[in-house]
Amino acid sequence: MNETVVCVVGNVATPPVYWEPATGPTVRFRLAVTARYWDREKGVWTDGHTNFFTVWAKRQLAANVATSVEVGQPLVVQGRLKVRTEVREGQQQWASADIDAVAIGHDLSRGTAAFRRTARPETAQPAVPTPAQPTAGPEPSWETPVAQPPDPSVSQRRLPVAAVT
Repeated sequence: MNETVVCVVGNVATPPVYWEPATGPTVRFRLAVTARYWDREKGVWTDGHTNFFTVWAKRQLAANVATSVEVGQPLVVQGRLKVRTEVREGQQQWASADIDAVAIGHDLSRGTAAFRRTARPETAQPAVPTPAQPTAGPEPSWETPVAQPPDPSVSQRRLPVAAVT
């Protein structure tokens, strides 16, 4: 699959719109991404062009965004870029840049956040473990073994090296 995966940092421009179609929870919002550059002549940072992306999130990510994201907050969004072009009113060309989000988080370089795990729905556990589920056993040793020096009683056999001509 050749998809364009992007990671953009910007500010939430519109309130997240949440709804639950038959395919599962979905949320959509606009993200404003403004380039900044150092103006040497003036000696200050200057804002460049602002790009707007429509960010789409689905399933659990959509529910988490709906309860966590507000207008003006700085976000980091990673996902698949989709650019659409359409002709409207017979002559005007219109383009839209959408991101199907895989991950969304607050930009912690510009503020703090308090993370809370979401509760997962309870799933019925089978009474008897299946072969894919190993039974509980002793905890494995995760320590890295220390390298032992070679045993001097064992003769070290060297392989002959072929002559190169």
